[in-house]
Amino acid sequence: MSYIVSIFSDFTKIKPATLSIIIAILFAVFLFYILRNSVKFNVKMLVYGGLAIAISFVLSYIRFYHWPQGGSITPASMLPLFVFAYYYGAGPGILVGMAYGMLQLIQDPYVVHWIQLLLDYPLAFGALGLAGFFKKNLSLGVLVGGFGRFFSHFLSGVFFFASYAPKGMNPVVYSLLVNGILVGVEVLICFVVSIIPQVRNAIDIVKKRALA
Repeated sequence: MSYIVSIFSDFTKIKPATLSIIIAILFAVFLFYILRNSVKFNVKMLVYGGLAIAISFVLSYIRFYHWPQGGSITPASMLPLFVFAYYYGAGPGILVGMAYGMLQLIQDPYVVHWIQLLLDYPLAFGALGLAGFFKKNLSLGVLVGGFGRFFSHFLSGVFFFASYAPKGMNPVVYSLLVNGILVGVEVLICFVVSIIPQVRNAIDIVKKRALA
């Protein structure tokens, strides 16, 4: 019996952060499996999805501000993901957002619990795909998708980062302020860029080609 136990002894050496990442990957695969029939990716969608992820990932390295516990303010790094959802709809947008969230987990991980990991990475960035419900109004989609990401981070902050709140401050207020500032400014930057006439015209021109 002791020999059998010794075979699996190395599992006890797995760190909680590593285990959380494994769970997040399994969760993402599970969602991909569920959505596989409702979301049909063609070659063009895969190309545009890959470009959106790549551009967002590069922009995410340009940080105006970086919060110690994760999260940063960047030059509209979420906008390419919003645009992809604007082109192809919520389903593909959510999947591409989740894929980007997993890259963010690799780039800038901050994990205290596996549920927090799901909230702050695949679910938060997957929520950006909600912009796809507004295929005729990119700016409104940016606000809705941005709120989806904010809400996911907000829940994570309330339940898993309450200890970081200043003494006497309610964790709900703390999470609201921190995520309101970080995600709010990010969304505001994306919103402002999305309503610039030249940018909007360029996005709509590419949209015609993307859907052709």
